[in-house]
Amino acid sequence: MEGPGWRKSSYSGSNQGNCVELGQVSSAVLVRDTADRDGVTMIIDPVAWRFFMGKICGYGG
Repeated sequence: MEGPGWRKSSYSGSNQGNCVELGQVSSAVLVRDTADRDGVTMIIDPVAWRFFMGKICGYGG
């Protein structure tokens, strides 16, 4: 199985402070703190992630 291909949030800019990274595997969306990559990783159901993003971006959900 391939790794999640982590990518940093575009809202993080060059600030190394409050940044998050997103990754995706076949059955989940992963979220972790850029400053603590070995720390806690949130594992989120893709349907729940789409609902969440829909609510914060103002479309459907």
